[in-house]
Amino acid sequence: MRIQLPLITKSESHPGGRSALTCRFRCGDACFHPAPNTSSNPYVGDVIATALSRRSMMRAAAVVTVAAAAGTVVTAAPDAEAASRKGASKGKGARGLRFTPVAPNTADTVTIPAGYSQNVVVRWGEPILRGAPAFDPEKQTAAAQAGQFGYNNDFLSLLPLPGEHGRQVLVANHEYTDEVLMFRGYDAANPTREQVEIAWAAHGLGVVVVEESKKNGALTLVPRHHLNRRVTATTEFRVTGPAAGSELLKTSADPTGRKVLGTLNNCSGGTTPWGTTLHGEENFNQYFANAGRETDKRYGIGTGASERKWERFDKRFDVAQEPNEVHRFGYVVELDPYDPSSAPRKHTALGRFKHEGATVRLTHDGRPVVYSGDDERFDYFYKFVGSKRMKHGSSRSVREHNLSLLDEGTLYVARLTGDSPAIEIDGTGKLPADGEFDGSGEWIPLATATAKGAVSHVEGMSADEVFVFTRLAGDKVGATKMDRPEDIEPNPHSGKVYVALTNNTNRGVGANAPADEANPRGANKHGHILELTERWNRADSTRFAWTLFLVAGDPEDPATYFAGFPKDEVSPISCPDNVAFDPHGNLWISTDGNQLGSHDGLFGVATKGERRGELKQFLTVPTGAETCGPLVQDRRVLVAVQHPGEITGATVEKPASTWPDGAGKIVRPAVVAVWRRDGGDIGS
Repeated sequence: MRIQLPLITKSESHPGGRSALTCRFRCGDACFHPAPNTSSNPYVGDVIATALSRRSMMRAAAVVTVAAAAGTVVTAAPDAEAASRKGASKGKGARGLRFTPVAPNTADTVTIPAGYSQNVVVRWGEPILRGAPAFDPEKQTAAAQAGQFGYNNDFLSLLPLPGEHGRQVLVANHEYTDEVLMFRGYDAANPTREQVEIAWAAHGLGVVVVEESKKNGALTLVPRHHLNRRVTATTEFRVTGPAAGSELLKTSADPTGRKVLGTLNNCSGGTTPWGTTLHGEENFNQYFANAGRETDKRYGIGTGASERKWERFDKRFDVAQEPNEVHRFGYVVELDPYDPSSAPRKHTALGRFKHEGATVRLTHDGRPVVYSGDDERFDYFYKFVGSKRMKHGSSRSVREHNLSLLDEGTLYVARLTGDSPAIEIDGTGKLPADGEFDGSGEWIPLATATAKGAVSHVEGMSADEVFVFTRLAGDKVGATKMDRPEDIEPNPHSGKVYVALTNNTNRGVGANAPADEANPRGANKHGHILELTERWNRADSTRFAWTLFLVAGDPEDPATYFAGFPKDEVSPISCPDNVAFDPHGNLWISTDGNQLGSHDGLFGVATKGERRGELKQFLTVPTGAETCGPLVQDRRVLVAVQHPGEITGATVEKPASTWPDGAGKIVRPAVVAVWRRDGGDIGS
């Protein structure tokens, strides 16, 4: 049955559906500044629209019309394939997706399907280290926060804990802080040193052991476990890979260019086959002040004071005083959750940009391949192919070898192309002469790192420059501009790779790339998902094919597409962000910035068989919150409820949400577990 959209008036929002408060604290109002990419590289919308047109016509014998005028959206005739599959859609649903969809809503809670239960696993401020005090928002200190669960949990990973039955290791990113929701009477123009140091301690990563309930699917915190750990904005990191020791990374505090204090704005990430976790440093630009170089501009680093004014308390955040400190952020971080004394690593071989995350698969001969998107309008997505094979075992030497796997290999950027002459793409939707609009692509090498040194493949740039100014390298080789490429995940069942493209409200606006035959929607506010197939399904291939899997939005909008599944049988979805897979190979999508008037949520969609494209909403999150870090196990779903109450004008004194602890309590980001009441598998 079609999931009807209620009539909801959303609070004041910025482009992409985020509140002004979200834009202010998470990404430094990136959407209100010109996109940093001013290159003339091709725009991915040009390629996507072509594929959408082909499938609609080839499968439905219908006509897709793409207006030649900028700003006009695609309109499509009904999909014959959808009609032919309508009978199949009336069954139980794809395995793993057999639940009653949650209707779009604006409830200030985590809304879940009938027959399911939930619990809060861990909240911001809960003590996790020995000696950490109980959380008291009125008496918070930096020392207390350093021993407590951090703020704004995003990426989640659950790892086994051998020898401790019923327990697992939960790793979480703490992306950024909302000072106006943390401190009563916060003065943004004049933060105190204590407030700034609390924010430093609330950033970073958290490791905490959790215990499974013997009665249901609940998870509870195990405080003071010896593996519990906090990594903050002042924790010492190792810089590894080809740019370690580069002149571009040396500072007055670190003349070696090999040690960095802290990690910032960790968004999504990944879990490696060798038992570590990866964490992407995303909107690091917003923490730095007084920049002015062209390289800084390409990364969106401001010329004036920063939002949080950290430069007043540590000169390393002042680019005018420490010009290289900013070059030490924007990497993929690797953490060993099983060794609390180990220094986390920043892998320069994976490039420097706004990493949404980093997900790993292995080649046929056991080498790591890491996919990562650069979350910016008109920027690129990348792949790193390692040259060293993973070793199996748990000895110290094996673990140390595997921790070096991401330091040697080749970094690539994606270029997507069409396979029809441009002259045949006239903007009317007319089928080209070859009867196809299939997409293909290539991975363009940027630089290769070896044990003996690194080699640049980009003319006019040294290897160090490629790894530190990776965006500029992508510009030079003609990578394809994307609509905010966020999470990228390979399907462990099929090997196909899924790219979440959240939105781009600048598409077709002003001098930006217009809506035309290769750009399905001007001012793209709902986003879409691409499905890539590496040539021969080999992770180290330099060629790939792609297909349009999902075009988000209200299913009643003719511009939307759900892999050919009947659109009156799917949930509305807007702004896909993080993705994950369940044990059945279904793709699960969390959203950020829903533009359909309801709260963000988590959705499952079948990727194969006659139910391919069947998309159902599993939950929604509270007012102002974003759905993050989805993990889907056989009998449990975990989500990170990030920045609840983050609505324009909200403060500690005037909260927009009372989640998770009710009226009179401060709003707190938290991790939530969901399970079936009868103990059965999720969606089965």
